[in-house]
Amino acid sequence: MDLFSLPPLALLLDLTTRALLALTAVLDPLAPGAAAALAVVVVTVVVRLLLIPVGVSQARAEQTRARLAPRLRALQERWRTQPERLQRETMQLYRDEGASPFGGCLPLLAQAPVVGLLYAVFLHPTVGGRANTLLAHDLWGVPLGRSLASALSTGSTDAATLIVIGAIVALIAGVAELTRRLLRPSVDPSAPAWTRTMVGVLPFTTAAVALFVPVAAGLYLAVTTVWTLAQRLILRRRFPLPA
Repeated sequence: MDLFSLPPLALLLDLTTRALLALTAVLDPLAPGAAAALAVVVVTVVVRLLLIPVGVSQARAEQTRARLAPRLRALQERWRTQPERLQRETMQLYRDEGASPFGGCLPLLAQAPVVGLLYAVFLHPTVGGRANTLLAHDLWGVPLGRSLASALSTGSTDAATLIVIGAIVALIAGVAELTRRLLRPSVDPSAPAWTRTMVGVLPFTTAAVALFVPVAAGLYLAVTTVWTLAQRLILRRRFPLPA
C-alpha cells in the first residue's frame, strides 16, 4: 500500500510538489537545465537554517555527555552486575543534569520527514492527478528521480548515472570520514559495545542510503552532510568538550 494515497499524505505530497515546481520556475533563469536540482539545494539550506536551534541543543548535549563521562564510568563499575539498576542510575544522572542521552538524534529525526517527502515526490509519476513534471528535470543528464538501485534493476545504468550518483556517494562518505577525524564522537561509556560501534559507523550509512534513493534525495543528503560538519565544527568552538 502506498501511504501517500491516504488523503492527508496525498495533500502534503501535492503541496510539496507544487512548491518545488514554483521554486524551480523562479530559479530557472539562474540555472537553466538544473533549476530543480538547485531548488533541492535551496530547500536543504532552508531546512538546516530552521534546525540551527536543534543543532545548538545537540552540541550542548554532546558537551554534557562528555562532561558526565567519568561519572557514567563510575556508575558502570558500580552496577555492572545489575543492568536494570545501571539503567535507572544513568537516566537519573541525566535527569539531574537536565540532559538527555538521545539529544544527538534530534537533527536526524527532524530531517527524516523532509527526506521522505523528497523521496516520494521524485518517486511518483503522477501527483494530485497530474503528471509529475519534476521527473523531467535532471542533474547533468541524470533524471532526479533515478537511483542507482532502480537503474540497475531496469538496465538503464549509463556512465552519467554512475558518475553523478558516485560523486554524491563519494562526497557523503568523504565528509563522514572528515567528521570521524575532526570530531571526537561523544559516547556514553555505560553503553554496550555495539552502541559505540554504531556511533562510529552511523555517519557512513548515509552514503549507503544515497545508493537507493532518487538523485534529488541523495543531493539533499549530500548538502545536509556538508552543512552538518561545518555547523558542528563551529559549535564545537562554542561548546568545547572537556580535555
